[in-house]
Amino acid sequence: MTRSLFHVREYAMSSIINAVHTAVSGLNSQSHAFSDLSNNIANSQTTGYKASTTSFEDYVTNNELANDGEALSDSVVATTRQHNDNQGMVTSSTNSSALAISGNGFFNVVQATGQSNDSTPVLGSQQYYTRNGDFSQDKNGYLVNTSGYYLEGYNVDSSTGSLSTSLDPIQVPSTIAFRPTESTKLTMTGQPDGTPTLATAYDSKGNAQTVSLNWTQVDATTWTVTNANNADNTATVKFDASTGAIASVNGQSQASGSTASFDYEGSPQDMTVNLGTIGSTNGVSIATDGATPSGVTTVSDSVTSGNFSGISMQTDGSVMATFDNGYSQLVAKIPLTTFADPNSLSAQNGQAYTATAQSGSPQINAVNTNGAGTLTTGSVEESTTDLTGDLSKLIVAQQAYGANTKVVSTADQLLQTTLAMIQ
Repeated sequence: MTRSLFHVREYAMSSIINAVHTAVSGLNSQSHAFSDLSNNIANSQTTGYKASTTSFEDYVTNNELANDGEALSDSVVATTRQHNDNQGMVTSSTNSSALAISGNGFFNVVQATGQSNDSTPVLGSQQYYTRNGDFSQDKNGYLVNTSGYYLEGYNVDSSTGSLSTSLDPIQVPSTIAFRPTESTKLTMTGQPDGTPTLATAYDSKGNAQTVSLNWTQVDATTWTVTNANNADNTATVKFDASTGAIASVNGQSQASGSTASFDYEGSPQDMTVNLGTIGSTNGVSIATDGATPSGVTTVSDSVTSGNFSGISMQTDGSVMATFDNGYSQLVAKIPLTTFADPNSLSAQNGQAYTATAQSGSPQINAVNTNGAGTLTTGSVEESTTDLTGDLSKLIVAQQAYGANTKVVSTADQLLQTTLAMIQ
């Protein structure tokens, strides 16, 4: 009889202790859920924050106390599940430099590792990714978000005007120079005297080139104007003998007051040459009454100067420098990076992530290509926290935690009773 009681007590104590271990794992798991929920709630107003959820998994153990074909569930484990692919609500911001992504992409960013002697940041090589697009310029002209990450993109080479092919931090200093605008028209004024007229024209990248046009007299009222680098690119200009005004170009009959022009073809690009107005001496004219011709001057329509006034962000990822002359010029292009499994990215401080083997390699895309998403300017992406839902889950987790503590206290009572069985 005593031996049987020992077997009963051994089995009962083993089961009760197993229940205690299970309840303790339940307490740990519910504590884990509390941590996830509290993190979501704390970050309900954090720009670009992606709320996580808690998944529970039970562990099943086969042992000698279980019958054949049976098993004992003796613990539970909680894990945090990221939901980086959830889209947050896009809302307007008072920050005109802010950007919000609608889609699967991430901004490419880096962190500062220190400061140089002239107080410019020393940027690290570790690549980070973020959805926090609340960017603004720091004192050095870098675009930095509210978590201190520096935005990367393809910068425009100031000497060539071309976009780089490597990602670098975007910097738009207040000392940035205005690139002359592309010349589309040359305007001539004065009286031809047989000497060439020179003008400076600019290509699409702001590079200057000299354009030479030659004036050659045919007769008293007829001259030809020719591209010095292309003899076939020429125009015949007829003038009025009495007034000196332009009468026609290339023999075409035009109404008085219409524009007299011809098409320039060549370097740096094709342009229109404005000779003046038919029937007027406000452009090119000839000297009359034996007067000495003044010579012809030529100017392009390029704007060549301007002072930096700020930056503007475009929905295609373009970062534009704006100037007080009303023009804006491209200084950088922002790409977006996607991953095969964004939920497997490794979370870092400040709503940032790093790539992992599980997330897949980063794929850099232009905005609005390959699912990277679109950009909304002057806006931010809100946190994906469901505040009402998480508060409800918090109550459930609290009840589950209390229930597990009840199991522990009840098991303690059962152990006391079992130990007293054969005393």
